[in-house]
Amino acid sequence: MASSDLVLITGAGGVGRNVLERLRAHDVPVRVMVRRDDERAAQLRALGAQVVLGDLTRPETVEAALRGVRSMYFAMPVSPDHLLAATVVASVAREYGELDALVGLSQMTVSQMTATSVGESHQQRLHWLAEQVLDWSGVPVVHVRPTSFLDNPLFTALPARTIPASGALVLPFGSGRTSPIAVDDVARVVATVLRDPAGHAGNVYELTGPRTVDMHEMAEAFTRALGRQVSYVDVPLEQWREEVLSTVGLPAHIEQHIVTMCRLHQENRYDRTSGDVERLTGVPARSIEDFVAARKDLYLG
Repeated sequence: MASSDLVLITGAGGVGRNVLERLRAHDVPVRVMVRRDDERAAQLRALGAQVVLGDLTRPETVEAALRGVRSMYFAMPVSPDHLLAATVVASVAREYGELDALVGLSQMTVSQMTATSVGESHQQRLHWLAEQVLDWSGVPVVHVRPTSFLDNPLFTALPARTIPASGALVLPFGSGRTSPIAVDDVARVVATVLRDPAGHAGNVYELTGPRTVDMHEMAEAFTRALGRQVSYVDVPLEQWREEVLSTVGLPAHIEQHIVTMCRLHQENRYDRTSGDVERLTGVPARSIEDFVAARKDLYLG
């Protein structure tokens, strides 16, 4: 492939690594920007990526990583630097880049926010502002807004502790409904856009699982997938925060984001579905039952 087909990935976590694997399976050349040349960088090279060192908050390293790039995937872990990074990327891409598309990983909560809404987490506010900056830059942006991830510890690591011990999902979601999506499905959408960016610039894609469920219905999906009875136990949010979340030792910014996500679930803000995954990739999003069944060893211990 010509160098003009080069794709830059700036967040090589769960979604980004999956995107890398999908692009390389189609022989698309990929450059990945990482902050450290460590074991993870070596793993990315082994997958066929060109690895460069950089920092999304440092314009000179972003400019170097963008050279010769046709399309870019912008993402980073939950961080108070998210808006700064988005501003650096937007300004550098506008001044130095020649992109056909910049695919930005956002959050579906943004679609319910306004310039003055205050009920969301600080991280969600940063995503809202980052989208504004990317739009104002004039760079051909594609916003990808997934709902909560099935791969999130709320639905993986925590149930892996409570299901073997008590046969229960123990979460502070109340009666709210949700439609979590697998990382793999988000990556399929991102890779599809990056492989052929034509016609995507300016679009917003909202990604969810195939249907919404309350937590009792989610427990039923776990029951079917695992072949053992699983129930849902609702706990007060502040109790859960003190007895569970505070023991993990997370930074305050991340903890506040997780607590807010739980509260928004209680308020039914995650009761949304979209057919964008199937429309863009031709394959529907994975169900909760299928996701859990593929990870029986994790949940059953």
